[in-house]
Amino acid sequence: MTAAREAITLPLLLLTAALLGGLHPGARIAFVPPPLFCLVLSSLLLAALVRSGALDPTRLMHGSRSPLANANGAVVLAALFAAGAQVCAMLTPSAGLPLFFVSVFLFVLLVNTLVASPDRVRLLRSLAVIFGAGLVLKFVVLAGLAQPEGRTARVLVALFDAATFGSIAQDPQPAAAGYLAFLTAALYLAAAALLPGSPRGMPGTALQMRSPDA
Repeated sequence: MTAAREAITLPLLLLTAALLGGLHPGARIAFVPPPLFCLVLSSLLLAALVRSGALDPTRLMHGSRSPLANANGAVVLAALFAAGAQVCAMLTPSAGLPLFFVSVFLFVLLVNTLVASPDRVRLLRSLAVIFGAGLVLKFVVLAGLAQPEGRTARVLVALFDAATFGSIAQDPQPAAAGYLAFLTAALYLAAAALLPGSPRGMPGTALQMRSPDA
């Protein structure tokens, strides 16, 4: 990995994703930090990146590197964690039963991905599918049900509320929210693809102990 990628490209992509993921556009733009559960999801996401070989932390922080290089590596890891938390928060509905189900869904998917130990390419594909599904659910399906002028939407929401004793209604999303979420997810995936990984064919090198040669 080049010095420019580590010192400029990765921090810029990740910090931008962390900033955009916390922005809530509307009549008044606000920055909202991620909830505690999204920090747990980001920890699982970071562990999955390491286990798959998509990220080798020893290439960012190691005793053989200079203090300045280790400080830059720490910035990259912290930005990666923050961006992951903001992406998960961005994909999670704001309230009601969708908040519960999507949170459980993301948790189960990330745990399953961590246990399955996919390689770098398969992990990135899985993350793209997870993020894409979250975007469609929150900004297409739930946003469509939140439109007040839709009679069909109102009927579906009423039927669901009566059947489950819970609400799926969400606050209407600004038109820019979906585009901002798509850009944030794309920035995170681009940064994940540029992370310094383990040698090819050796996923999770940083977490495994190599047996000595006989």
